[in-house]
Amino acid sequence: MKTLMLGNEAVARGLYEAGCSFVSSYPGTPSTEITEAAAKYPEIYAEWAPNEKVAMESAFGACLAGQRSFCGMKHVGLNVAADPLFTIAYTGVNAGMIIGVADDAGMHSSQNEQDSRHYAKAAKVPMLEPADSAEGLAFAKLAYELSEQFDTPVLLKMCTRVSHSQSVVEPGQRIMPPEKPYEKNGAKYIMMPGNAKRRHPLVEKRTTDLIAWAETAPVNRLEEGTDHQIGIITASTSYQYVKEACGDRYPVLKLGMTWPLPERKIRDFAASVEQLVVVEELDGFIEEHCRNLGLHPVGKERFSCIDELSQNLVAEQLGMPHTVGMKLEEPIPARPPVMCAGCPHRGLFYTLAKNKLTVLGDIGCYTLGAVPPLAAIDTTICMGASVSGLHGFLKAGGPGAQGKTVAVIGDSTFMHSGITGLVNIAYNESNATVIILDNSITGMTGHQQNPTTGFNLKGDPCTKIDLESLCRSVGIRRVRVVDPYDLAQCDAAVKEELAADEPSVIISRRPCALLKYVKHKKPLVVDADKCRSCKMCMKIGCPAISMTSGKAEIDNTLCTGCGVCEQLCKFDALHAPKED
Repeated sequence: MKTLMLGNEAVARGLYEAGCSFVSSYPGTPSTEITEAAAKYPEIYAEWAPNEKVAMESAFGACLAGQRSFCGMKHVGLNVAADPLFTIAYTGVNAGMIIGVADDAGMHSSQNEQDSRHYAKAAKVPMLEPADSAEGLAFAKLAYELSEQFDTPVLLKMCTRVSHSQSVVEPGQRIMPPEKPYEKNGAKYIMMPGNAKRRHPLVEKRTTDLIAWAETAPVNRLEEGTDHQIGIITASTSYQYVKEACGDRYPVLKLGMTWPLPERKIRDFAASVEQLVVVEELDGFIEEHCRNLGLHPVGKERFSCIDELSQNLVAEQLGMPHTVGMKLEEPIPARPPVMCAGCPHRGLFYTLAKNKLTVLGDIGCYTLGAVPPLAAIDTTICMGASVSGLHGFLKAGGPGAQGKTVAVIGDSTFMHSGITGLVNIAYNESNATVIILDNSITGMTGHQQNPTTGFNLKGDPCTKIDLESLCRSVGIRRVRVVDPYDLAQCDAAVKEELAADEPSVIISRRPCALLKYVKHKKPLVVDADKCRSCKMCMKIGCPAISMTSGKAEIDNTLCTGCGVCEQLCKFDALHAPKED
């Protein structure tokens, strides 16, 4: 029966129908829902791994044992997993293995616009790129067939719009593939130099064979048009924009495999039209391939390598009619993102800002601590960079940086990539203070469990990593826990640890205010007679607090009663409601 599915849900359904038995991922928007949806099938073992490298290595181990496997991540997560990727490309697989990666053109929730197609080319592994949910399901099944036929991991590339858009799919039945028992084969799986040298020619031959397959593969299809003045090569969500803008006017070569790309098929298509146009988001990847074939397509001079494309933009650049949106006479007030009301990080960041510290930040919802009025974070680079960067900053900064610089990192991010940075601090003896923001969940991607929460992906109780013990075990002697709602406690802890002549860790521990099990206090009330309009309460940037007619006002629908603002008011104008 036909049904609507998100692109990510459809991929998960494809994994299920293809007989996938093992899924390991790290959550990362826009890829997260693939693994969450896969976990709902009892036949699939699904887990959150500490990071993407571990996830990919685990998925490889599962395919080595003879089970079809999958690992999922966002584009920057593939950077973390690049090490095993390039070598698994040499070893090949036993049972089929899919590596799901989701790009984020437009940077809706990312620190860069990375084009993952380059990884397919560099690692010399095939990449399939669905353009809608139906293809997400079908391509997941096809990816396993290609993986086993050509002895290779297969990259399945999604993007924000395909991942998070619904379209019609027709689910099928789960079909288990024939068993592939593990057989020892050192020449294939032990990548010491002698063996690796012998595997490399096989990789190159595999690419040649895949190009031949791509020439006739149904996933690379020609759609005829009535006007051959222009011929368009496109893929993924760009294909949808082209079809919405142009309909069936121009011939379209729609590519479902974006690496390796066909050669004869592209040349023949180019010869059938007067002008070749490549429409693709981000880099000119297909365009470059066309130029290497001696063709001269129109591409990035019309379609920017920055941000997303759109139906209107494509139509405009192709000279097609398009709807021009309405403009308001008055500009809409800016609404910068802020931390939620009751966010446990707010009090800690206020403390850091008040003390005028240099704060090396990390990846997570706490990055919003960089936004005014708190403006407490100086850097955000990648997962774990705050801890490693702090060490380098202190070593290079000398006495001027001592006692004035800290790192902040979330609990999930610390488990992902912060531990090794902390080991480096202990081992190479920098007088660093690392603050772990433990909100008992992976907040930035929608409340996924992590090794510090005590629950696995399916919500079952599991081993809970003790952060205090972990930090002490790597050589940090000064480890203390603070309540970020207690400003005096936070201030004292920060000052004491910065003054200490050795490395230290402060764990700021409060569960995320949005967790279902967190019980909030009653909203605070404002005594208007006591309010002096000093606006101290506004310095924490809480969305529950506003100024009306010069007086502080509390939004009862947002306030969680955390009491941070109450501690800032010198006139006792903010307080808990009196008991009836």
